[in-house]
Amino acid sequence: MKYNSVFDIIGPVMIGPSSSHTAGAARIGKAARTLFGKSPKWAKIYLYESFAKTYKGHGTDFALAGGLLGFETDDTRMSNALNIAKERDFYIEFIEDSAAVDHPNTARIVLGNETDTLELVGVSIGGGKVEITELNGFELRLSGNHPAILIMHNDRFGAIASVTTILAKHQINIGHMEVNRKDVGKEALMVIEVDQNVDDDVLHELDNAEHIIQISKIVS
Repeated sequence: MKYNSVFDIIGPVMIGPSSSHTAGAARIGKAARTLFGKSPKWAKIYLYESFAKTYKGHGTDFALAGGLLGFETDDTRMSNALNIAKERDFYIEFIEDSAAVDHPNTARIVLGNETDTLELVGVSIGGGKVEITELNGFELRLSGNHPAILIMHNDRFGAIASVTTILAKHQINIGHMEVNRKDVGKEALMVIEVDQNVDDDVLHELDNAEHIIQISKIVS
């Protein structure tokens, strides 16, 4: 299993009329694709407030599409991403949503293929920086400022201890940790910020721990 970083997308700011509406949007799209872990076949993108009002003129539409295609923010293909998506039979639908949100540059992305789906909410906070605030119904707040591990697991006794024991064995210090669950005994999500980037061999060990379903990482 290859462990990609959600924030491998952080790189040179792309050329565009607005870093918030282009570079930030591309990074939200790239985060969704990275967490999905494979090439999506379709995506529904719900845009709110400023994003909804200006997404065509400011290039938010092609930036989100480019991110979903896996393009870096400075990729010369970015402005042609919508056409490239069509050529690859990747269907993308943009939906202007009037629901209230906490930040005007908010996008909710639902993407999938024949068997799997993922839902993510991202916010472009300015200067090309983003926050991921929701993943598959779990609330979280990821900025990429610190290395972190996202661990989807079964809500069972010992699941958290098995993870923290492995991190302690490898002398990885936890700076911040939060656990969210939808219901008792169902799936839960651990978000662990650490003081150093975590090597893939440690992630493989975590992946084999009891009750672990899926792991993603963020590098700083």
